[in-house]
Amino acid sequence: MFLPVLIYYGMFHYAPMYGMQIAFKDYTTYDGILKSPWIGFENFKVFFNSIYFFRLVRNTFVISFLDIILGFPVPIIFALFLNELRINSFKRTVQTISYMPHFISTVVICGMILDFCSRRGVINILIGFFGVEPIIFMTEPKWFPWVYVLSGVWQHFGWSSIVYLGALTAIDPQLYEAASIDGANLWHKLVHVTIAGILPTIMIMLILRMGQVFSVGSEKILLLYNGATYETADVISTYVYRRGLVEANYSFSAAVGFFNSIINFTMLLTFNRISKKVTEVGLF
Repeated sequence: MFLPVLIYYGMFHYAPMYGMQIAFKDYTTYDGILKSPWIGFENFKVFFNSIYFFRLVRNTFVISFLDIILGFPVPIIFALFLNELRINSFKRTVQTISYMPHFISTVVICGMILDFCSRRGVINILIGFFGVEPIIFMTEPKWFPWVYVLSGVWQHFGWSSIVYLGALTAIDPQLYEAASIDGANLWHKLVHVTIAGILPTIMIMLILRMGQVFSVGSEKILLLYNGATYETADVISTYVYRRGLVEANYSFSAAVGFFNSIINFTMLLTFNRISKKVTEVGLF
């Protein structure tokens, strides 16, 4: 059963690491990986001295930080609410509706976002009831991170809650009975039984999320951003796309991607160590 997983990760995650050496080379498709000359850390120096370096790191961190603060707790809260529902038909209906946006194509989602955020979109119609003037969200840089993050929360919170719902089913019902005998109310049961029971799962998921803190996906941003929002929308992954695929500067984009991976790996190790000290839960 494990063999297909092993083959997949071997072919698509470990074998391509051989090509990471082009980050330290002046790579050309004519010379290939082996014959391209070594240039050391020159690509990294160019990136660190680039006028875009600070903006890229800042935007990537801001969007990822907002996603953690706003997006990480929502599936947990949603799972806790669903767990309290006792009408199974209603519970299944709510779950199904919450899962649906996850399966919609990113292109379609971005089209919906552009329509919702337009001058005559549903968001401006709603805020108009409160006397707020129409806002063109997709042309104002300050709104882009919020639009990106909140739309992502809406799209994925239902699907992400499956892990926590699974963890909730593993909690022994006798613990609730024992808490009731001890005089615990609903809030005490929620904090000391329910949340305590799924805390290891929460910490594991948070550690994995911290390991992707600098991995903001490029596809959705490429479909949403424009010249007016570059100041807050341009992130490391979109920069890698432009320099690597559009400009065919494969060595430079590999160096930037390698730098991104090092930061993520460092964050993963750091937060894993903090988690083990504080909660005694960690990946390793």
